[in-house]
Amino acid sequence: MPRLPESAPYFPWLRDRGSLTARIQARGQFSLRLLRQGLARPTPDEAALLGIAPGALAWTREVALVLDGVPVVYAHTVLACQPRGPLVRWLGRIGGRSLGSLLFAHPGFARGEMRARRLDARHPLFARATATLGGAPRSLWARRSLFGFRTQAVLVTEVFSPALRGL
Repeated sequence: MPRLPESAPYFPWLRDRGSLTARIQARGQFSLRLLRQGLARPTPDEAALLGIAPGALAWTREVALVLDGVPVVYAHTVLACQPRGPLVRWLGRIGGRSLGSLLFAHPGFARGEMRARRLDARHPLFARATATLGGAPRSLWARRSLFGFRTQAVLVTEVFSPALRGL
């Protein structure tokens, strides 16, 4: 993760290794909006991180984490379809529940390195995040984590709304 000044408004959110859902729940009324889930092509950087062949399909899930009726995080999850394992089944049945309810509750998951960066219009997830979070920002802060479970890995990218500043 890049070094950020501790005064940066997103610093506590970007470096926290705990459940983002739990952190948001502690601040008010939480809900989750399932935006889409199913097979899709991952972005080139996601495919490279997960070892997915260019153009191949992967299991993807997009949600909005909502605080007091306002979307505050756009989350994008990617899982390679091969090797087959329990993650595909678990994630396919998670529905409207938070992914954190699985990742942080099951002792078999290990979180790898977290990376943070600003996304702008050049990144494929920026338009989707902006459409979900609203507004017309020039850039948005995001963090990315790879969670391992046995022989599988799930990549989670979380994009933060400016509405989170100061919370």
